[in-house]
Amino acid sequence: MGGLVPYWLTGGWESADSPLVLKLVGAALLAAGLGFLAHTVIRFVVEGLGTPSPVAPTEKLVVGGVYRYLRNPMYVAVIAVILGQAAILGRPVLLVYAAIFWLVVASFVRFYEEPTLSRRYGEQYAAYRRAVRGWWPRLTPWDGDHGSTRTDAASLSTAGAAK
Repeated sequence: MGGLVPYWLTGGWESADSPLVLKLVGAALLAAGLGFLAHTVIRFVVEGLGTPSPVAPTEKLVVGGVYRYLRNPMYVAVIAVILGQAAILGRPVLLVYAAIFWLVVASFVRFYEEPTLSRRYGEQYAAYRRAVRGWWPRLTPWDGDHGSTRTDAASLSTAGAAK
């Protein structure tokens, strides 16, 4: 999705000769996207004991690494790769493709992935979903407190009242 389709849409990586600054931003997006994509696939194998594919799902819920900041880093990484290519090549068609890709993926997440993960992992996924946003990263990593749904302030006041 982040390689063959952009190749096809641009007629084989034909460039519109974008400005150098745009090419540099694009290269940074492309590199970051590829790095995060590799990280997410490795997390699925090592932490989840499975693959990103629905036909060979993970045995464990993947919540480590970049997943402590964002629930959908794999999809965001692919979008970054597409946007990076758009900037490098100066091809607006890839911006349109990135938007369409996000709409399709967001629909897949909402109507298939989230219900499937909710059934499979129950409260563990529910707590993770409450704590970690899907499309915009947290500033601090989620601590992995699977049972807590309260804020730190609420937890402290409850802990103080229990003493």
